[in-house]
Amino acid sequence: MYPSHRSCKAFFAKKNLLQQALLYTPLKLCISSYPLLRFLRDEPIPKGIKLPGGRDAPPVSEVTMKNREIARIFSEMASILEIKDDNVFKIRAYRKAALNLEGISQSLENLSRKELLEIPGVGADLAAKIEEYLQTGKIAAFEELKTTVPAGLHSMLAIPDLGPKTAKLLYDTLGISTIEELEKAAVEHRLAGIRGIQQRTEEKILNGIRSLKRGRERYPLGRMLPAARALVEELQKRAQVDRIEIAGSIRRRRETIRDIDIVATAPVPAAVMEVFVNLSQIETIMMRGPTRSSVTIDEGVQVDLRVVDPSSFGAALAYLTGSKQHNVRLREMAVKRGLRINEYGVFQEDGVHRLGGENEEDIYRLLDLPFIPPELREDQGEVEAALAGTLPQLVTLSDLRGDLHVHTRWSDGSHTIADVAAAAMARGLSYIAVTDHSRGLAVTGGLSIERLMEQGEEIASFNKTQSGVTVLRGTEMEIHDDGTLDYPDEVLQKLEFVVAAAHTGFHLSKEQNTARLVGAMRNPWVAIIAHPTGRLIGEREPYPVDMEEVLRVARETGTALEISSYPFRLDLNDRDVRRAKELGVRLAISSDTHAALQFDHLPYGISVAQRGWLEKKDLLNALEVQDLLKWVKGKKGRKA
Repeated sequence: MYPSHRSCKAFFAKKNLLQQALLYTPLKLCISSYPLLRFLRDEPIPKGIKLPGGRDAPPVSEVTMKNREIARIFSEMASILEIKDDNVFKIRAYRKAALNLEGISQSLENLSRKELLEIPGVGADLAAKIEEYLQTGKIAAFEELKTTVPAGLHSMLAIPDLGPKTAKLLYDTLGISTIEELEKAAVEHRLAGIRGIQQRTEEKILNGIRSLKRGRERYPLGRMLPAARALVEELQKRAQVDRIEIAGSIRRRRETIRDIDIVATAPVPAAVMEVFVNLSQIETIMMRGPTRSSVTIDEGVQVDLRVVDPSSFGAALAYLTGSKQHNVRLREMAVKRGLRINEYGVFQEDGVHRLGGENEEDIYRLLDLPFIPPELREDQGEVEAALAGTLPQLVTLSDLRGDLHVHTRWSDGSHTIADVAAAAMARGLSYIAVTDHSRGLAVTGGLSIERLMEQGEEIASFNKTQSGVTVLRGTEMEIHDDGTLDYPDEVLQKLEFVVAAAHTGFHLSKEQNTARLVGAMRNPWVAIIAHPTGRLIGEREPYPVDMEEVLRVARETGTALEISSYPFRLDLNDRDVRRAKELGVRLAISSDTHAALQFDHLPYGISVAQRGWLEKKDLLNALEVQDLLKWVKGKKGRKA
């Protein structure tokens, strides 16, 4: 899967990319292949292994709360500056930095000033602000900026789909400066009639407020998984634990998480609890006991840690992983066999004689079942499939051969074509499709037809001289509100891979949204529909669409649908993915990379695919490049 040290280094030297690779990849890619490649595959790196420069190899999950907090601050600074009609380039700089900081796969605390400046979008001013936060826990410029707008107005920016300009308009017109005032005004229909605000806008605002309130109860996997991993890593560093695992809905990789469950074994459980309740991430201690404690961390998220007897670890892990419905099914099967299953183990009916429980596999073995992966444990047919011997061989990260949705500096990406090609190859991919935005999405610097052709020439030149990774000429073409496409067919037929997507028109009706997606799929040159519902988890609801009709036409036309790996999209969701599989629709896991480090989001897309029961054969980008191009030609040959 992964290139050898020698071939990788030779590639960079041949392309004069060694310097760029060192600049734009977090671990000095391809200079010390063994620890690096284990890192990229999310495998543990043995103690004592060093990265280039003698640095200890960081755990793959070392993405701290501080990274996210700094990204959030920069994003909020951009919004406040937009409210104040500040310099548009300054606003864009903060937004770009926030986006790229979210893609950093290691702690900002471990980076030098030089390394901070190597992050795309981070100049001297923003690097200084990052260092200020890491040293003091705050950014003075942000604290001062917040005082220039009403506090409530600032909080309103958290409402999905409520932009800074609309928030300012509402404040200037009606004096609305809090979420509560806004909700009351919308319910009373006092917003409609204000310039640019219609009844539909009121409904969107109310939906956004409801979504925000729901978001306070459940949190995106993209935030909670790194937070849980950071807690586990701190416990492993500071306490003596023998076995430790994240359980609960995080382990099942649900897209949103209510709380975090961790189960462990240790020689002295009370000592582990002492360390746990004193971790730096802990905000409040809800309950503390000798083998179980509950705390809250960032945003009030509850974390439960249980230290169990080693003989019960597997049973406890299975019990705490769930789902509740899956566990009920297993207990029902156990009763029929004269067994009892609980969080302490598997017992004979008398509840005294233990038959297993040290390992999770014991439970399934004693029920005459194959091991059922956590991602499938939702009581959605997995037990029946296990009994019938038809459980899917779930797709894995190593099955991916390419990424079909990648952006570069030609539009709104942060890197050159050579940069993203190098980063993709370092992660074991053998091809990418460069799909910069089309001309209709001006805010992203979308490409005119002339610039698209110029980019094609650069890609052709790159492919003539490189080895190890193939770059396909593509575009992320805008689907307009009226259903028309951004480029004519005579342009599209010159490309190797066409991605179509909608980035505007979220106010359209279900029928209109469905019609424009269907129309795009009926174009013989469109290979894939990107992030088909347009959602941002916790920020923007999906636009209304008849997904059954979309899937039907996707099958009819041979169009693939994307699973966006961006942690706050995960679009399509796992339910639609499984339905697509049932109908025989091809899918592709894409990163939608705008910064090279965002290739590291691909595991999130893999999780969605696994929850949707996907196998390697279901994925378009599990094909080798020559087979992919044959598939594309087959799509192009279909009748529109």
